[in-house]
Amino acid sequence: MADQAAIDPSNAPVFNIQRMYLKDLSLEQPNAPQSLLEQGQPAVDINLGLAAQPIQEGIYEVTVTATVTAKIKDKVLFLIEAKQAGIFEMRNLPQEQLEGILGIVCPQMIYPYLRAIVSDVCTRAGFPPVLLTEVNFQAMFEAQQQARAQQGQPN
Repeated sequence: MADQAAIDPSNAPVFNIQRMYLKDLSLEQPNAPQSLLEQGQPAVDINLGLAAQPIQEGIYEVTVTATVTAKIKDKVLFLIEAKQAGIFEMRNLPQEQLEGILGIVCPQMIYPYLRAIVSDVCTRAGFPPVLLTEVNFQAMFEAQQQARAQQGQPN
């Protein structure tokens, strides 16, 4: 009987992508049109954010956010905030595996879409594209886990 429970398909691990979508997109050019005439190499600051939350039993939304700010001296050329999301079905997974999938696997699937959007928006705004570099989500996840452990916080 124990063997029957082990091969029961209702207990099999499930991982499915339900949908990928652009959740939010913002472009600001506070100093246009003068900023479009600026000469020089802009300083580009890129910040990435990651969030995961349950939507319903076994269904999770994972979002990766990029905030890109380009400046020459103290003048902002543009500010882009893009949030790419995915809805994933995950069932019958141990908690540690679930956390890894939400923090590593799902963001790796979402990130290429985010990179394309940021590049496209820059070009459409009249600037050369900003190409977001590859991100090692596993190293990022492990660093967050280590920081939480040092602070004595649960995962």
